[in-house]
Amino acid sequence: QVQLAESGGGLVQAGGSLRLSCAASGSIGSINAMGWFRQAPGKQRVVVAVIRSGGRTMYADSVKGRFTISRDNARDTVYLQMNSLKLEDTAVYYCHVDVLGADYWGQGTQVTVSS
Repeated sequence: QVQLAESGGGLVQAGGSLRLSCAASGSIGSINAMGWFRQAPGKQRVVVAVIRSGGRTMYADSVKGRFTISRDNARDTVYLQMNSLKLEDTAVYYCHVDVLGADYWGQGTQVTVSS
């Protein structure tokens, strides 16, 4: 079993920054990929950014140039640096880990961007 501990959400004004963290623990084994998804009220959960074991990253078009995903392999931790936040970035952000094809999710952390 894998546990994910998220932190870093909160309330921020538009144009501000936040940094999310997600630490994995438990029977981690080999992590294929770590990433972040988000779900806004009344909408489906969508991918925000993913970083694979080799370091390759992908981003949703809506966050390219504003968000940066990074990973500390020694700590099995993934980060999401969010800059130039917009009102439409308001959502619950979920950490996701792919361990040998098995999906694990964090409990979610609320990010609210105010005007």
